[in-house]
Amino acid sequence: MAAERRAAEASAGGGEHAVALGVEYDGSAFSGFQRQREAASVQAALEQAVSQVADEPVRVAAAGRTDAGVHATQQVVSFRTSASRPPHAWQRGIASGTPDTIGIVWAKAVPPTFHARFDARWRRYVYVYRDGGERPALFRQLVGWSRNPLDAAAMHRGAQSLVGEHDFSAFRAAACQSRSPWRRIHQVRVRRWHGYVVLDVLANAFLLHMVRNLAGTLRAIGTGELEVADVRRLLAGRERRAAPPTAPPQGLYLVAVGYPGWPLQPRWPPVLAA
Repeated sequence: MAAERRAAEASAGGGEHAVALGVEYDGSAFSGFQRQREAASVQAALEQAVSQVADEPVRVAAAGRTDAGVHATQQVVSFRTSASRPPHAWQRGIASGTPDTIGIVWAKAVPPTFHARFDARWRRYVYVYRDGGERPALFRQLVGWSRNPLDAAAMHRGAQSLVGEHDFSAFRAAACQSRSPWRRIHQVRVRRWHGYVVLDVLANAFLLHMVRNLAGTLRAIGTGELEVADVRRLLAGRERRAAPPTAPPQGLYLVAVGYPGWPLQPRWPPVLAA
């Protein structure tokens, strides 16, 4: 981990000023957060805008590398630069240089050693389901959809088996490159909120597609295809093939990241606004 962090810091530049950003974005416009050679990414758009404001090349690091189609209301990004700007200048300048699908929620000066990914102690995601009726048209890129009504109470009961430290092999994608399948979920809740069924999960970190795989399994409980006790069975079996299909990306949002001594309140998806 120490070697990985040094490499990441080196790639992010060695300037004397360090800045953290709170970033929101519409994931449907991007192939994911991480820079890719021939596809639009949040990272590439941010780095272009930050470099313009800094008047020098800048690389950014993110708390979570969200997948294609996944949204964020409060992704945390950090970078280092020799340029000195007040926080409001970073926020407005970067926002003016990014596409309309990216917003800068806040900017903050941080210690030079701060790293958005490696200093994070937890990440919080929500998955939003629209259930029953016909497939939504206006919100088709903002929510997941279940044709059958969902029993949110049963989903919540099943989700409680996920709390704690577990081997989440049954809920990781085959392409996941993490060295360990073990993660710790601190809290998880499923509830009906403003007409939607919302999965709210906070963990130290997540495996590739882990939240979407959990959302797919809990949806199956909500429709009666699986029993509440099946969550524990799937965890113990550690076989991805035994679990239900992955939920689509458009219902997933990164809403908050936790750092020592720096409480960040979640920013809820706009579809959940009262």
